[in-house]
Amino acid sequence: MSEFETIAADAFGRSLRGLGVNLLCRDVGAMAGFLREVFGLQVHRLSADFAIVQHGEVIFQLHSDGTFGAHPLLGMVPEAAPRGGGAQFYLFGVDPDAAVSRADPDTVLEAPRDKPHGLREATILSPEGYAFSPARAL
Repeated sequence: MSEFETIAADAFGRSLRGLGVNLLCRDVGAMAGFLREVFGLQVHRLSADFAIVQHGEVIFQLHSDGTFGAHPLLGMVPEAAPRGGGAQFYLFGVDPDAAVSRADPDTVLEAPRDKPHGLREATILSPEGYAFSPARAL
């Protein structure tokens, strides 16, 4: 069992270092399921309001809109999807061909292809409209 399953919220917050990513979601469960099923990411502490997502050594968080009720950022989030326009999250080491084969075809923004910068990558939109790009070295 991961330490993420049992760590207290305040201890978790104090443990965070470096760059943190938090994605606001209308439906945390759907977003977590998408990340787990399509990309094979680990999901910890899943509830209706929160989840910790792990990709190797990298972690990020999903929060429901309700958890941000008093935060000014929530007022800037569009009512209608997509929410993540302009943001792209690379998942290095995830096979783009396999991820696309598991994704809903209507969410595949960019099919897998070899890029001149040495990666094979694709881009898949999450249920919230965030762009995730699985990529592996050529």
